[in-house]
Amino acid sequence: MKTTCILWLLGMMFLQAEERTILLVDDEEVLYRPGTLRKVVQLKRRSPDPVIPPDKPWEAMLGWTSVHRDAKTGRHQLWYQAYQERRVEDKVMKNVVCYAESMDGITWTKPNLGLFPFYEEKDTNIVLIGERGGYGERYCNSVVVDERDPDPKKRYKMAYYDWVPAEGEKGGSGTHVAFSPDGIHWTKHDGGIVSKSSFGAKGREAPFADESVYVEEHLPDGRVRRAWRNPMSMSDALDVFYDPRLERFVGYGKMWTPWQDGTLGYKHAMGRMESTDFIHWSKPELILAVNDRDAPQLEFHTSPVFFYNGMYLSMNQILDRSVGSMDAELMSSRDGKRWDRSLAGSFAIPRGEPGSFDAGSIITNGTPVILEKEMRFYYGGYRGTAIGGVGLNEQKVGGKDYHSGIGLVTTPRDRLAAITINPDSPVKAQKKDKPKIINTIGHVTLKPLDLSGVKSVTLNADASKGRVRLEVLNEDGYRLHGFTKDEAVPLKGDSLSHAPRWKEKQITDLPPGRYLLRIHLEKADLFALTLK
Repeated sequence: MKTTCILWLLGMMFLQAEERTILLVDDEEVLYRPGTLRKVVQLKRRSPDPVIPPDKPWEAMLGWTSVHRDAKTGRHQLWYQAYQERRVEDKVMKNVVCYAESMDGITWTKPNLGLFPFYEEKDTNIVLIGERGGYGERYCNSVVVDERDPDPKKRYKMAYYDWVPAEGEKGGSGTHVAFSPDGIHWTKHDGGIVSKSSFGAKGREAPFADESVYVEEHLPDGRVRRAWRNPMSMSDALDVFYDPRLERFVGYGKMWTPWQDGTLGYKHAMGRMESTDFIHWSKPELILAVNDRDAPQLEFHTSPVFFYNGMYLSMNQILDRSVGSMDAELMSSRDGKRWDRSLAGSFAIPRGEPGSFDAGSIITNGTPVILEKEMRFYYGGYRGTAIGGVGLNEQKVGGKDYHSGIGLVTTPRDRLAAITINPDSPVKAQKKDKPKIINTIGHVTLKPLDLSGVKSVTLNADASKGRVRLEVLNEDGYRLHGFTKDEAVPLKGDSLSHAPRWKEKQITDLPPGRYLLRIHLEKADLFALTLK
């Protein structure tokens, strides 16, 4: 398996050496960019209705999802959480994992698998249910398709939250894992919890290091309230992916932070843990929490991450606990631990219009589908709050008034954030006591790049209302004859791959070395550039 990993990583490194795309979602590779500002790109809804609606008796609210597209066949597989309270005779049927598939990613079918009946319904698309006898309920699902694993029975891997039906400290909840050869027939790992969670500990003091994490409270009506006080633990949702840079699985999810007085269970933050075999996981590490610029009622919910173009990206779920609403905010990182939230407050996937299936909550995942010219993001949507399961019983089977569903938003490839013109930037010609001049120009100068062996540069830019020009300077900022902005042929129109050129020069005329690339914008937006 180790040899397979090394060969796969070498292949990835070769591809990256052949072609490198710089996403302008942060300023990590930007030297300066006067006259501009960065804005998030709001992803476009495929339809105001869900692409996968809740239309089965075991479906009311459709939340957590994972998606996989087979690059060879085009077949899509999607796993989603179905939560309902119409039938509560059997608790393990309250929150199940369901399966759907599609060839185009737009029209989905829910195959009758016959694996887990829902009461009198024998044919269902349910592929995993919770453990019987647990104190609470199974929750969440995150699937990784692992082509590297030599064991075909473990090609599909799932992480989810569930319970161990045992007394005292031996019981409790946490992250569980399961394996499958096809994504349909799942075998749970018989070792139980792979990372323990805290439960029922809100407002309680953390236990002493030599004290049991388990406590009981006997209520006047004879019931027993149980709590497992596991400080610095993940909560009930986790998203996992394989990190080719680290050669291991990494999971990001909810992690509790303490109250002002130090007691447990205040707000959720971004937690992280990793594993080489998907069974043995590192101790959870607190990575990121809300800050002083966030409103007091805001917190993170779940922070799914995916690795793309050498970066870690997240459609981070921002929960407003005062009303229970949830939006999706774009974050980025270069190492998976230090995160850039410069786009906070602008949502990449805003909630839908009032009355729509996703008007209340957006539940993202870390499995976008990347096509040649388009990026697709599937998500779970609730009309109501993400807290407490409000609306579980409002969805009518067969009804078209959707209270939940799986939605789809898209964006042209690599268009997640744009550097655009700042109309309020100072203009040299501006004079006091004169009508304000609206700025229309700016530029982005990248940090020095080694262009040795680079055959072409393409720009992902929208210049439908203006123009873009590429200028090349030496590493010290001096202009080069033949490569100035005045000698550049203006690029116009909207394209994922504008090909810059100059009147008498081309990029291959540059001698090997390090250069500054300066992209001049006039009423235009720049999203990314690619070196080949």
